[in-house]
Amino acid sequence: MKTGRDLAVKSATLIATTLGIGFLVGQVTRPGIETWFVFLEKPFFNPPNWLFAPVWSVLYVFMAIAAARVWSNTKSEVAVIRKALLFWWIQFALNTAWSFLFFGLKNPLLALVEIVLLELLIYETYLQFRKIDVVSAKLLIPYMIWVAFAAILNASIWWLN
Repeated sequence: MKTGRDLAVKSATLIATTLGIGFLVGQVTRPGIETWFVFLEKPFFNPPNWLFAPVWSVLYVFMAIAAARVWSNTKSEVAVIRKALLFWWIQFALNTAWSFLFFGLKNPLLALVEIVLLELLIYETYLQFRKIDVVSAKLLIPYMIWVAFAAILNASIWWLN
């Protein structure tokens, strides 16, 4: 690892980025949530809508800190770090895209296909991070679990509707 200051700056940058993009996506997709989504049949295990924002906020912070730790690592080869961060950015882009597919296009099936791909990319990111920093990899575990739950929820909503 580089200095604590370097890690702090990179963490703050990525936390602001992930939370900021998450907030913007939430604002853009809110009409679909408030109109279309409320009328869908949902499974019995569907969490209350208010729970999603705090859960995603915590997960975005974990994701950001994990990426910052990898980005700040000085013991691994630059090419290995770049590859790991490339996977992180790809999975983050897919994470963002899911909301547009599900709430924007109102297409649970397309969103389901995408979230399965997202879960695979999160797992690959986990594997890449584990080569560099075990703590960073472990920080992605709650995210993997939540996205797996979200995929089951997505599939259930598609099936019921």
